[in-house]
Amino acid sequence: MYNRNYSPRRLVYIKAIILGDSGVGKTSLMHQYVRGTFSTQYKATIGADFMKKDVDLEDGRVADVACWDTAGQERFQSLGVAFYRGADCCMLCFDVTNARSFENLESWRDEFLIQVGPRDPESFPFVVVGNKIDMEGKRVVSQKRAMEWCAAKGNIPYFETSAKKDINVEEAFKTVVRNAMDQESDTDFYNDFPDPIRIDADDQDSQACAC
Repeated sequence: MYNRNYSPRRLVYIKAIILGDSGVGKTSLMHQYVRGTFSTQYKATIGADFMKKDVDLEDGRVADVACWDTAGQERFQSLGVAFYRGADCCMLCFDVTNARSFENLESWRDEFLIQVGPRDPESFPFVVVGNKIDMEGKRVVSQKRAMEWCAAKGNIPYFETSAKKDINVEEAFKTVVRNAMDQESDTDFYNDFPDPIRIDADDQDSQACAC
């Protein structure tokens, strides 16, 4: 017998784009978030890297998060249209020990908005990440400076992270994903699917035919 006393779970599809200059730690942040791992062997991303993570959320929602790590080199930015299409949120990353990577956030944000063309650019769910805080002795971009930039861009959430030490990585991704969910309507963003239907053994036996 079908159990009709169930509430549907909600499957949430999220495409998250990770942007920033080459070498700021985008790939390391993604691997730390998805796999909980960090490698000291640096390898520049060519084109794009793609990873997925399923996340159980409150209210019965299940997030299917697709993280896209696009190449930081300018010569690959022409690939943006294909990689950015359908993005629901964006993580802008810089290296706190590299002033140029912070200064380039403006260009990365502008490039993203041009490629994606969101309906409401001012409220699009961005998050800014200042990575490599484990190298505090080499810091050249202060927390205050980064927060002031974020405030001027519509109060973008800001996190200081260390992919190496796993500091604030989960929190940064969680924030941008939740903000993306808040931006989308139910009809655009969610697919309902039922929980597994329970069949009681006694009811099943009582309905079996006698042969």
